[in-house]
Amino acid sequence: MYRIETYLFFNGNCAEAMRFYESVLRGKLMLMPVKDSPVANQMPPGSDDKILHSKLEAGGATLMGSDWLALEPYPERGGSAVSITVPTAEAHAIFDTLADGGQVTMPFAKTFYADGFGMLIDRFGVAWMVMSATNNG
Repeated sequence: MYRIETYLFFNGNCAEAMRFYESVLRGKLMLMPVKDSPVANQMPPGSDDKILHSKLEAGGATLMGSDWLALEPYPERGGSAVSITVPTAEAHAIFDTLADGGQVTMPFAKTFYADGFGMLIDRFGVAWMVMSATNNG
């Protein structure tokens, strides 16, 4: 079983936006500021109060997001990605297949939150975030 969700990137106002969506959708929101994460020392200077990850669960759906933490400027068109969580045994192969002919922006590797995670832009220009999960959760 695969889980496909929308992941939004914000230009420094992720917490404000996600709190707004929480109130509109009457969901449950989790916000993780950079300063509260185990990778805070690896983030760009001045990003302590930015959101590394947020997750809003509402009506059986999930919306995730973060502030733009890349060194390159925030995209003029805004930012979004398709986030897919798949069983660990399939994750790396799916990542490699999506990356074929595209551009890897974060190599697939073990992280503090997943057995494997990577980011890429496929050959059609779609941004993907591939995460492995032992229990697909």
